[in-house]
Amino acid sequence: MGAQESGERTDETATGGTGRRALLGAAVLGAGGTVLGLGGTARAAEARPGASRPGGGRGLKGLPVPTVIGHRGASGYRPEHTFGAYDLALDLGADIVEAGDLVPTRDGHLVCRHEPEIGGTTDVADHPEFADRERTKLLDGVSVTGWFTEDFTLAELKRLRAIERIPANRPHNTLYDGRWEIPTFEEVLRWQNEQTRKRGKQVWIYPELKHPTYFRKLGLGTEELLARLLRKHGKDKKNSPVIIQSFEPTSIQRMSRLVGNPLAVLLSGANSRPWDFVETGDPRKVADLVTPKGLKEIASYAQGIGPTLDLVIPKDAAGNLTRPTTLVRDAHRAGLILHPYTMRNENPFLPANFRKGNDPDAYGDVFGAFRAYFATGIDGVFTDHPDTGLLAREDFVNG
Repeated sequence: MGAQESGERTDETATGGTGRRALLGAAVLGAGGTVLGLGGTARAAEARPGASRPGGGRGLKGLPVPTVIGHRGASGYRPEHTFGAYDLALDLGADIVEAGDLVPTRDGHLVCRHEPEIGGTTDVADHPEFADRERTKLLDGVSVTGWFTEDFTLAELKRLRAIERIPANRPHNTLYDGRWEIPTFEEVLRWQNEQTRKRGKQVWIYPELKHPTYFRKLGLGTEELLARLLRKHGKDKKNSPVIIQSFEPTSIQRMSRLVGNPLAVLLSGANSRPWDFVETGDPRKVADLVTPKGLKEIASYAQGIGPTLDLVIPKDAAGNLTRPTTLVRDAHRAGLILHPYTMRNENPFLPANFRKGNDPDAYGDVFGAFRAYFATGIDGVFTDHPDTGLLAREDFVNG
């Protein structure tokens, strides 16, 4: 998931409201995080762990609901976008692994990094031979200083090692700094095959195209690079276990013409504008895209959306959850699934009424937060802690 994250930042054509898990009414949270005033009852039998979506079928419809997606792997326990994080996400039971955020090298390889700037996720600053590669660039209108993947060949990037991106919140993850190299997406596709054979069940991945407009202007069309790899590995079909996502709607539209994969449009804050809209002069904001009209348009080329959790349940000025919006209902009516982002266990990333103390590394009442979000009827969620997400799902569907 991209830099537009909450708190720090698809499948075969879905049907609308019919045959879908019944949506719960608006939930209002009490001071202790208890969900109050639920209108209607959860049809847990249709959403139990391991259950297929109503109607069965292949592709995403065969995944458990709510789907637990390992955000950049199990990044709550290992440095993100490493095979250590990806392996652990599967070990912990994630239904899908977000492997990975895709950015290109100078010689046209797609690699898995949170952002093209890699000073915060690798040990590049410790390599004197790359000191002269440090640059200040304008990335989607923001001045960023550091080292960028597009200035390195793949061979050069392979000399680097991953480090923990948010050590203040995850000092335990720094134990693994320097252990893993930067994966290429082609390596991820091979890893997916190996893990599917090893584990005896299909492994799903959920790559994201990062800053595609920025890279296209540099002559690095990441959509074409991704489509070429998917075709090469026979994973470019409607039921292929690879969901493609991007914060730029026109990038997803481009992918819909290149491959048959399930697609999802990521949505940041309501008042933000996708960068491709900024570049093309499209005045719309995310708030326009989450209207019934906007969702209907998205459904013409994508199967899902990945909204920030704040678009599902907004927060008040104090950071507490308020009432859910109509986004879940409206998206389902448009035939779209929803996979919001990102659930994390640590206090700073939770709504204020689910925090416990002020320690930035301490866990809050994350199970209460999961319960509130699951009660809205979302189809799944990205989480840095897949094991927590699975336990929360079990609690929710078992009442």
